[in-house]
Amino acid sequence: MNKPIKIYETLLARYGDLHWWPAKTPYEVVVGAVLTQNTAWSNVEKAIANFGGGLIPEAVAAMDIGALADIIRPAGFFNQKAAYLKTATAWFAEYNCDAPTVRKQPLDKLRAELLATKGIGRETADSILLYAFGFPTFVVDAYTLRLCERYPVEAGKNYSAVKTYFERELPKSAQIYNSLHALIVINAKEHCRKKPLCGGCPLDRECEKRL
Repeated sequence: MNKPIKIYETLLARYGDLHWWPAKTPYEVVVGAVLTQNTAWSNVEKAIANFGGGLIPEAVAAMDIGALADIIRPAGFFNQKAAYLKTATAWFAEYNCDAPTVRKQPLDKLRAELLATKGIGRETADSILLYAFGFPTFVVDAYTLRLCERYPVEAGKNYSAVKTYFERELPKSAQIYNSLHALIVINAKEHCRKKPLCGGCPLDRECEKRL
């Protein structure tokens, strides 16, 4: 069994299906993916709550950018992120703000469009495509890179290399990519922290960095 599948099965046995991403609509995932940059998810939840149930692309597109910044203030970097939400919303509007229309497009085309959108980098783009629209594109974050270094997984040292590795070694499945990314994050918060708490970690028997 290859390492990514073993990691996935081990973490799944411990934590179960975490049902990510917590959102009511695909557009809420888009917004959350932008807002979560450089902040804790709890702050994103506060910002989303400030919309008071009115988080729809048409409202964000029509909103004064200053008013939008005030709403998302809890997420930090609110002036910058307000501008990013405007550009992300404009991208979605190119598809009439319709998720099924987005899902009919080629993955590579959509990813290129998102990466060309101001404020959307690789992790944000892949999060939007995976969690909002169900495309099989693996999300790499700091937790994934930490796991690869410690376990170790010889996946490479940068985003593109690690993404390519996991997509090669795992079945091409949005459900598996979704679940594994969530599992890596929760295990990083529980055990594989910057200062690791290895006791009780489900990966402790194989991890070469266990303490």
